[in-house]
Amino acid sequence: MANSKSAEKRARQATARRARNVNQRSQARTSIKRVVTAVESGQKDQAAAALKQATPVIDAMARKGIIHKNKAARHKSRLNKRIKALAAK
Repeated sequence: MANSKSAEKRARQATARRARNVNQRSQARTSIKRVVTAVESGQKDQAAAALKQATPVIDAMARKGIIHKNKAARHKSRLNKRIKALAAK
């Protein structure tokens, strides 16, 4: 429990930020799952389109500090690798 006005404000800010971060993290996971689902079903064009939509979402999360920039790069790299492997088949 907050003992001062500034601590109460900080608690409110933390709650709002946490809710925003959870929402954005969920949005990113959903966009990543769309790519993975398209790859697993063998739809190359749909997977490429989903990756094109997922990339800015992942980048925004890294830019805002919700995830680390290396994690964002790793996600994009692995998704791209899976799409290229699908194209090679």
